Amino acid sequence: MKNFATSPRLVLLAAFASLAFDTANAAAPIVKTNAPGYFRSMLGDFEVTVLSDGTVDLPVDKLLHAAPGKIDKALAKSFLKTPLETSVNTYLINTGSKLVLIDTGAGGLFGPTLGKLIANLKASGYQPEQVDEIYLTHLHPDHVGGLTQDAAALFSNAIVRADQHDADFWLSKNNMDQASADSKGSFQGAMVSLAPYLSAQRFKPFDANAELVPGIKASASYGHTAGHTNFVIESKGQKLLLVGDLIHVGAVQFDAPEMTIHFDSDTKAAATQRKKAFDAAAAQGMLVGATHIQFPGLGHLRKSGKSYQWIPVNYTQLR
Repeated sequence: MKNFATSPRLVLLAAFASLAFDTANAAAPIVKTNAPGYFRSMLGDFEVTVLSDGTVDLPVDKLLHAAPGKIDKALAKSFLKTPLETSVNTYLINTGSKLVLIDTGAGGLFGPTLGKLIANLKASGYQPEQVDEIYLTHLHPDHVGGLTQDAAALFSNAIVRADQHDADFWLSKNNMDQASADSKGSFQGAMVSLAPYLSAQRFKPFDANAELVPGIKASASYGHTAGHTNFVIESKGQKLLLVGDLIHVGAVQFDAPEMTIHFDSDTKAAATQRKKAFDAAAAQGMLVGATHIQFPGLGHLRKSGKSYQWIPVNYTQLR
């Protein structure tokens, strides 16, 4: 009988099979990229698209006002540590008649890990020139930097709006001259980012608690900055409360809402406004969106004594 095990043809086939197996199991290169940073959901008849501007590592143990070691312990409960990779979220609202962007991220003002707004806006199916209006919760660099690139406006057709108190403060050269050295950059960022819109007369500040377009209202929440503003989005009885920088570190400040951060210009007022907004959101069952909660930064709040429980949105595919 012929010995098939030693047949030259079978030996050759076995060699090829072994080579194919080894190739298929070779180590693939690590890709190190994620999906485009946008998350879409509906609020009544309005389409809400959360756009990521990226993340930035923050030494929150040094920025939050707390006893030494307290922040590290609080973060550890959520399997986090410092520096904390912190999201920068923006919110695009399509009302059906207006396309409104709320905050613009940092652009080039905070380094290479941010400034991804425009790429994610395009990936989500929109173009910058389609944006009709831009509302700013306040004029800190990580909220205004995405307005411009190389001193040119990135949103060629948009009207930009912010509370008059914030505009008066951050666009004042006199205030910048009197500011500390580490604060001057915030003034410069606001001035440079808004310059092309100011020159084109497309920056139109508003007074507190104004309805800006049907379904979108400004709600004064002064404290984090002189004119910090929440925005209430409402369609068909459903509400979304965008709270900007009322909270920075969810793993800490939901349990300890009285805790403030170095960036707050008036710490007492900032803590008061956080409690006021969170109590209202919890009582009314409003959806909440925050700039620095982990992307997409959307969820609901449940009151728990003096603290709050954060319940992130359920992932959904729009149908």
